[in-house]
Amino acid sequence: MCLAVPGKIVSIDTSVPELKTAKVDFGGIVKHICVQWVDVQEGDYILAHAGMAISVLDEGEALQTLADFDAIARALESD
Repeated sequence: MCLAVPGKIVSIDTSVPELKTAKVDFGGIVKHICVQWVDVQEGDYILAHAGMAISVLDEGEALQTLADFDAIARALESD
């Protein structure tokens, strides 16, 4: 089983044509993610796993997933 995490694309780097990457914001943590095989633009939400974007998400779906993650984290902190 794997976990894919939603994040928002902050910027896209095409300086290496064979490996398009993006800075992706995962709730305040920014990582460089390979976006070579998905059609994305700045502001899009993606699902990322192991440093690679695996799909583009609808903004509403992404925000709901992030809210669910936040609720889980708050529930775990209160235990």
